[in-house]
Amino acid sequence: MEKRYEEYAHVLDFLPHGRPGIHVSGKAGYRAGALVQLIGEEFFTLLEALAKEGVMLKPNDRVYVGKNAREEITYIIGRVGYNELTTAARTELPAVINRIVLNRERWFIAFFNTAHAVTPRMHALELIPGIGKKYMWQVINEREKKPFENFDDLQKRTDLPSPAKLITKRVLEELAGESKYRLFTRAQ
Repeated sequence: MEKRYEEYAHVLDFLPHGRPGIHVSGKAGYRAGALVQLIGEEFFTLLEALAKEGVMLKPNDRVYVGKNAREEITYIIGRVGYNELTTAARTELPAVINRIVLNRERWFIAFFNTAHAVTPRMHALELIPGIGKKYMWQVINEREKKPFENFDDLQKRTDLPSPAKLITKRVLEELAGESKYRLFTRAQ
């Protein structure tokens, strides 16, 4: 299977002087360069990267992190776990995830239109916080009549409160390692 990488990511935190910790040389101190904590917009991968010299970034900025020439990022240091995020990055995370979800509305609507059982007793829709059997059946019954077009359509036809916020909650649970199943993220 071909390895797929994030093409774009959103800034969660920008540390212009790096952060205290173990330097690449193995000595304690600050890592040289501006450190950026990011979340990928396709797989919600949590990343740490070095910003190019002179580049200033702020939370929510969208940056290219793909394999080609990058404008703001020198290189990707690697993936980080939820617990390795700075306090500021964790604070920004829900709003940034929500923005990504809204920008990828068509993809998430396709999920609602095609989600199926993950086990004989558990449907993928039930893994989303706030969706129990009642909402699950409303979604399934409505999508059989006609596929959902967008979040508003989904909300109107099923009375489901704020689908984007529910998906955001689910992504946060997955990133924090609070879930056995992964719907929207890859294991860190």
